[in-house]
Amino acid sequence: MATLELRNVNKTYGAGLPDTLKDIQLAIDDGEFLILVGPSGCGKSTLMNCIAGLESISGGAILIDGQDVSGMSPKDRDIAMVFQSYALYPTMNVRDNIAFGLKIRKMPQAAIDEEVARVAKLLQIEHLLTRKPGRLSGGQQQRVAMGRALARRPKIYLFDEPLSNLDAKLRVEMRTEIKLMHQRLKTTTVYVTHDQIEAMTLGDKVAVMKDGIIQQFGTPQQIYNDPANQFVASFIGSPPMNFIPVRLTRQDGRLLALLDSGQAHCELPLGATREALEGREVILGIRPEQISLGAAQGNGLPTIRAEVQVTEPTGPDLLVFVTLNQTKVCCRLAPDVACQVGDSLNLQFDPARVLLFDAHSGERLDLSSVARPLKDNVTRFKGR
Repeated sequence: MATLELRNVNKTYGAGLPDTLKDIQLAIDDGEFLILVGPSGCGKSTLMNCIAGLESISGGAILIDGQDVSGMSPKDRDIAMVFQSYALYPTMNVRDNIAFGLKIRKMPQAAIDEEVARVAKLLQIEHLLTRKPGRLSGGQQQRVAMGRALARRPKIYLFDEPLSNLDAKLRVEMRTEIKLMHQRLKTTTVYVTHDQIEAMTLGDKVAVMKDGIIQQFGTPQQIYNDPANQFVASFIGSPPMNFIPVRLTRQDGRLLALLDSGQAHCELPLGATREALEGREVILGIRPEQISLGAAQGNGLPTIRAEVQVTEPTGPDLLVFVTLNQTKVCCRLAPDVACQVGDSLNLQFDPARVLLFDAHSGERLDLSSVARPLKDNVTRFKGR
């Protein structure tokens, strides 16, 4: 196991071309599970390849256990990588695929047999050792690819979208297997995905990337509850956060956001703040589960009556869509709520859970003072 630190890592493919990676700063402790998540083309796989040594960096430093490995070849970094494509040898059986790296390192045959047996038991593939990859399912092939990496006992494991070729049910099963494996082995792991569900469920730390820049770095709970900007808030969460354009007003020293459903309107109090926000048009963010049905007796929370336009039963939840400020808004309600398209519901908001974003830059606005972005949010760039 090992610590991993990236210091101001940059990557460009030539003069005049835009940077693929820009000033990447990350640090994870021994045994932590880091998720690199973001849309296609954001640079997460390039960053993974730079950590592995498959691509050189253009600036900065990569440190493993405090040692700068930026100039080392991949074989000298003591890293094992599991690829999206599995990359198994089709002419070898499972046993030989797992043992291949150990044979290259000229380990004694008895030690190789012992290691293969250990890994096969860990991944529950003992009954597959004599089969070749062509006779395995996608999930079984992925287990073999993981077994080949595990057999090396490296300092760091790298996973590059390992579940993207599997069907939905198998993805869930393999996600659980990977988490259980990490809990048993406690090995430092970096995992690349574009799936925010994998990011939230697997990682100790999450780095959200866009255009080669880390938008935010922190625990899954920090990323979800305290997003640094509108991009992070929209990318993490399913269904995603609602974004409602609002105009802010002031009354009796309090800041108010105006909501209109077409049937009614309400004023959402956002607390006392300076005059700088008054009259400003901003984006109000609120997650679907933070909009609830109004209490029959009333509980003092702001409530607005809105017409149901679409319902989507998911089993554990009922997603109800309404229109507020001419914007489609998703509400996550209990599955036994009785409502149909055309019905009107009283919906209430908890002002303490509301976030505000700048309408132009998408940066979070700090309601505790003037309308300034939260650029010094500690979870945005720092991992400790």
